[in-house]
Amino acid sequence: MIVIFVHGWSVTDTNTYGLLPEAIAAQAGSYGLTVDIKHIWLGRYISFNDTVSMDDIVRAFNRALHDQIPDGEKIAEFSCITHSTGGPVVREWVQRYYGSSKLAQSPLRHLVMLAPANHGSPLAALGKERVGRIKAWFDGVEPGQQVLDWLSLGSQPQIDLAAEYLDYQPAKSGFFPFVLTGQSIDRKFYDFVNSYLTEGGSDGVVRVSGANMNYSMVKLVESDQQDEVEFLQEHFHVHLLKQEGDIRRPVTVPLGVVPNTSHSGAKKGIMRSVISTKSSKVQVAEMLKCFQVNSEDDYLQRGNELVELTQKTQKSGHRYANLVFIVKDDQGVPVNDYDLILLGGQNTDPDDLAKGFFVDRQKNAAHPNHLVYYVDYNNLMQKKLTGFRLIARPSRYQLINQSGQPDDETKEVARPENCLAYYRPVEYRAESGSIEVMPNETFYIEIILHRYVDKNVFRFDSAEKPTLHKEGLIFKTETRHDFKKTKPSGDNVD
Repeated sequence: MIVIFVHGWSVTDTNTYGLLPEAIAAQAGSYGLTVDIKHIWLGRYISFNDTVSMDDIVRAFNRALHDQIPDGEKIAEFSCITHSTGGPVVREWVQRYYGSSKLAQSPLRHLVMLAPANHGSPLAALGKERVGRIKAWFDGVEPGQQVLDWLSLGSQPQIDLAAEYLDYQPAKSGFFPFVLTGQSIDRKFYDFVNSYLTEGGSDGVVRVSGANMNYSMVKLVESDQQDEVEFLQEHFHVHLLKQEGDIRRPVTVPLGVVPNTSHSGAKKGIMRSVISTKSSKVQVAEMLKCFQVNSEDDYLQRGNELVELTQKTQKSGHRYANLVFIVKDDQGVPVNDYDLILLGGQNTDPDDLAKGFFVDRQKNAAHPNHLVYYVDYNNLMQKKLTGFRLIARPSRYQLINQSGQPDDETKEVARPENCLAYYRPVEYRAESGSIEVMPNETFYIEIILHRYVDKNVFRFDSAEKPTLHKEGLIFKTETRHDFKKTKPSGDNVD
């Protein structure tokens, strides 16, 4: 079998692999395999180059395959081992040239992704200059800005690719993807200024939940149903969010969390720490076992084996999850300015979540309506995540007095005052009692708000000739007027 190695961005020589390619080739016979190793050099295409996009890399990768392993006008059948950003590159290539409808025509048989940033890396938010100094990821070379944008948590291309993959039937199409990643930290790369390099549930660069190809996607839409809530000593109405359709998940992709393994480095790196062709490193054997898979039954069995490996690796530690919120309105416009309050416990109280629940929070710089929470799953199990409340701006809401009736004195409260287009506060309450967040996974939650538009945004005046009348020395019109200070009518266009 032909095995293609696709590394991360800044690599310029095979030192990044350690002796992993040689170990794979040398030990393949013990697993009934004969391996021909090939390398695809991607680093030169993007280092220090802001003009190159992920799509450009994918097209160059396709050309490299045609040049290096041709089969007539097609590409020869091959398997692939990727590291870090190489995983998303190959996934984007599969989607661009084959997708779910032509997956069986793809020449790619096995895709073993080592520490892939499938759902991004928190380090990307640091900016390319600082990221370029992090030896654990880009080895001292600045990445191109467009590539870094793809890798930022909650990026739109990640979400688009995840949505497309929901329709894949990999094993039925003869395509067998796997994820192997670590969650150990190599202290050699420790940066006292950057806590992400020592983050729990991470290999120092990519979180297990960011590598895992198993994830959930759900869409929540604002309904007409209302309820009364109390927040910051005010009582007001919220509209309830309702789930549209089912929670969608892809066909399970086997995930293995490898013990004592970090993202890179000669000591613990998932690739580079393989320093002998006879290496007994766990990841070498696990990769070769993945290459043995040739049927749906094999794929299922391999998945069960990697579940056992993951449970063994994580038996004494905490597990984590990503929550990605995407907020839009019903006109398709991103809603960037909002407060999101997660609710926990039986009383849906923001203060009722377990201490230590929140680990990190990032807004995506290119898409500020995308908000990513990193949460401790073990603490989540103590106090369930039961829902969340969202107050988007410009906001208008109705205060409630102590009798439970609308307050006649304050009526509608607008922030800012007199807004003619606005959003209502919304709240989601899980029907099952808690939101089903899975450990080691990413949960994409798309929220659709209703955009309220007052009818006074656009009105017509009479086109008749104005009737003039004199008040003292001033003539005034009765049919035309100044509308610079138009206030809301309280009646919306829909």
